[in-house]
Amino acid sequence: MPRMFRTVGPAAGWNTVMRAIPSLCATALLGLLLSGCGGPTVVNTEEPTSRAPAPAAAPTSTRPSNAHLANAFGYATPIDGATGYAFTTPSGRWQCVIVPRTRASCGKAGGSASALGVTGAPDEVPGPEGETVAPTAILVDRSGDPQFAALPASAVADPPELPFNRILAVAGFRCNVQEATGISCLSELSGKGFTFSAEGYSTAYTDVPADAP
Repeated sequence: MPRMFRTVGPAAGWNTVMRAIPSLCATALLGLLLSGCGGPTVVNTEEPTSRAPAPAAAPTSTRPSNAHLANAFGYATPIDGATGYAFTTPSGRWQCVIVPRTRASCGKAGGSASALGVTGAPDEVPGPEGETVAPTAILVDRSGDPQFAALPASAVADPPELPFNRILAVAGFRCNVQEATGISCLSELSGKGFTFSAEGYSTAYTDVPADAP
């Protein structure tokens, strides 16, 4: 009968390692399979919570239109020893006077100082002597608010007509006449103005639309 030998020493340790290799490989393979069968990788597709501010919108221009300017030379007239500008509305009811760099005012045509007759206008305003009188004009000066006032009769009796939708822009002021809104004047320095007709008024300038005829 062959004699049984027991391996001892380094050879025995090597045999133990060799026997353990298949078990270790199986364990590693199982780990890889388990990790591959786990849940899917999570990818965060949410947008970042902090965003760059949106660009500011371009400012809207409120500059008055120059699309329908009248020839100011045709409306020049002597006023108190200087050159002023004046016009009559197409209806023949109103007339307006621009005193350069001083004021634009409108009242009854014909140069009279009769009561203005605008719905909603005040019945009385301070007169030149401090008394109260009926307003004869609506005006705007270079920097003040539009107002009703008692002005003396105009020295300009019969100025030329300013057609509808034409703008008389001269000496710091501009005025126009529109069939739908009435007469409107503006101080180019302050941006303040008025619009009026016999039916009413507002303390704002009404520009002529760019596509007006």
